[in-house]
Amino acid sequence: MDTKEEQERPSLVVAISSRALFDLDESHQVFKEQGVTAYHRYQIEHEDDVLQPGVAFTLVRKLLNLNALFESRVKVEVVLLSRNSADTGLRVFNSIGHHGLEITRAAFTSGRSPFEYASVLDAHLFLSADSEDVSRALNAGVAAATIASARGHGHSAEAKSESMDQLRIAFDGDAVLFSDEAERVYRKQGLEAFEASEKAAARRPLEAGPFRRFLEVLHQMQSLMPEGTSPIRTALVTARGAPAHERVIRTLRTWGIRIDEALFLGGMDKSAFLKAFQADIFFDDQTHHVESAAQFVPAGHVPHGVANKS
Repeated sequence: MDTKEEQERPSLVVAISSRALFDLDESHQVFKEQGVTAYHRYQIEHEDDVLQPGVAFTLVRKLLNLNALFESRVKVEVVLLSRNSADTGLRVFNSIGHHGLEITRAAFTSGRSPFEYASVLDAHLFLSADSEDVSRALNAGVAAATIASARGHGHSAEAKSESMDQLRIAFDGDAVLFSDEAERVYRKQGLEAFEASEKAAARRPLEAGPFRRFLEVLHQMQSLMPEGTSPIRTALVTARGAPAHERVIRTLRTWGIRIDEALFLGGMDKSAFLKAFQADIFFDDQTHHVESAAQFVPAGHVPHGVANKS
């Protein structure tokens, strides 16, 4: 039975797919071109070959490192969810051991979507390279994102990011931290109507988006440390500008959440700012923002809200 202290300490559960954690492009190409039998044979033949880090590798390492940095005052767990079978997944576990990642729990589903296990785990975040799994997880109420392919940050950025202990996570606002209600006005009526609507509703908090709960847990952890000393740093990076900024600020204040940096860019491209922030990951609901950001930092697409309606 957990002690009272264990029950009270903030707990964060992150579920991640093997293709988000490691570079599995080569074996995935075998699967696409030659089928499941050839893939199965390939993975077994190469199960002692260590997989190289994938897009979310540094993020996972830093998440797990929080347990030591917070000196056991928080509990962070990363769980592997994979469409591999246990047989083909052995290579993944061997690589986890080689890289010294403290990941002990995994679900191998032999081709079936593992998204349901993210809900069973009560995961605060699910990261995958499979957009269908991500959409299903979001529909089940789990914050989820499709990891974008690394485009420009590569190994040099990974090494630079690894040298910093601090975990840096950046979020878009509408349809990520907040609902898409304001985005709907913008898409239907245009920028002028959006700004007028947000100015009129400045004192009415926005409804929560899919990533609010994840941000809340990060904030709980940050609150355990004196301001300015936390190993976690968060940023809101939004295309909003004045006068649409006020409602966002008041919403976060109503939620009782402090965010470390808030960038109101008024439509400017986000990628250079994310590079300057040195984000370990950035979450956005719009693919063009994600693709632009992925040139410099790891990025995840959140297929939620009106921007993702066909």
